[in-house]
Amino acid sequence: MILNELYDRSPSAYQDVAQDNSQPTIGDLRKTKLTLKQLNKLRKMNDVRTFEYNDKLKLIKLQYSPPPAPMA
Repeated sequence: MILNELYDRSPSAYQDVAQDNSQPTIGDLRKTKLTLKQLNKLRKMNDVRTFEYNDKLKLIKLQYSPPPAPMA
């Protein structure tokens, strides 16, 4: 969990409540099948997550890298 998510409970584009039909009912015995639209959305979300992770790694490497050697 990101610290900002503690203050903003509903970050944009993380969950679409209108499209969330994952709640099973009593008569549902089979697994739900993912549509191509859902798979594409999952792929895009994974791409965004990977990009954010790599961006965060760059900042961490910059923050914890040793200082440059002084030129004498």
